[in-house]
Amino acid sequence: MNRHPRGTVGAALASVLALAAGCSQEQAATRLELTAALPDQVPRGTVLRLGDPQYQAVIQASGLDKELSNAGVTVEWANISGGPQSIQAFRADKLDCSAVADIPSLFAAWTGTSTRIVFQSVTLDPLEHPIYKLGVAPGVSVTSLADLRGKKIAYSAGQAQGALVLRVLQKAGLSQSDVQLVELTSTGDSYVTALGGKAVDVAPIGAQNIKLYEAKYPGATSLFTGIRDDAATLYCLTSSVEDAEKAAALKVYVAVRTRAVLWANEHPAEYAKAYYQDTQGLSEADAKAVVEIQGEKGIPATWDAAVTRLQETADLLSTEQKHDRLDVTTLIDRRFEPVQAAAAGDKVVTGDAA
Repeated sequence: MNRHPRGTVGAALASVLALAAGCSQEQAATRLELTAALPDQVPRGTVLRLGDPQYQAVIQASGLDKELSNAGVTVEWANISGGPQSIQAFRADKLDCSAVADIPSLFAAWTGTSTRIVFQSVTLDPLEHPIYKLGVAPGVSVTSLADLRGKKIAYSAGQAQGALVLRVLQKAGLSQSDVQLVELTSTGDSYVTALGGKAVDVAPIGAQNIKLYEAKYPGATSLFTGIRDDAATLYCLTSSVEDAEKAAALKVYVAVRTRAVLWANEHPAEYAKAYYQDTQGLSEADAKAVVEIQGEKGIPATWDAAVTRLQETADLLSTEQKHDRLDVTTLIDRRFEPVQAAAAGDKVVTGDAA
């Protein structure tokens, strides 16, 4: 006996097909080609998962977070930054974007994780305000880059510090065979501890940590690299940028983050308190000192120079670390370039700081 009248079956089938078609249309509508214009409207409740703790503090202290909420952007903040943590979170689909230097985007590509850079900032006087200096272990004599010959140098291939070491050797006219590279990931104070314990002779450490390092280990010294190392980006999963809703939210976030960079320049004391004092636990004096050491940041009018520097770094790493040749333009989403420039207005920087 037929327990399912033809009309009932037909109606049910029609409902299923309609639902499937609706889902298909919704999926098609939310996907955004990488060549398409960035959407202007953010669907209410769109969520961005961001590993950007430094500018999280600045955005909240400056009140710029209201611009995000008013635009319909909900941010889930993660205490994540740097290459190793962010790439791991990307692979687990726990993060949309993260604040990093320039190297993580290269290693993400070389290890099969597709990302796009959507933000670029620079240091206005990069050689006077480097991100890293070379820390020298107590009792070790290194007063110039030439003195690195024969030394044990801390090295992390997938981090900005590792690329800096290779660039330093290149500048000094040395090869990897002229020194002993000691594989050591830079997390926390691992490099400082390695120097203090004389596990290595030299290591690139944050410029803001140099005074603390030299005070903690009598006889410790440091020197400038003379190399520009100020690349600062926000990179995102390509799949997040291809999501139309997230892309619209990112357009808003890039503009807000741009204004946050400029706000920090104009309010150094508030910036020091919001991030280094309240979040990182530094004293008021130390927090202000770190901000002064860092120098002011700028928004480049064009990303041309940053792209050129990234390509030079990629070429160096592909040679020295035996990676495939990489065209870095495939890693950069320049649709966000005019978004930054518009948000910065007449405060964009050009010339050597670009």
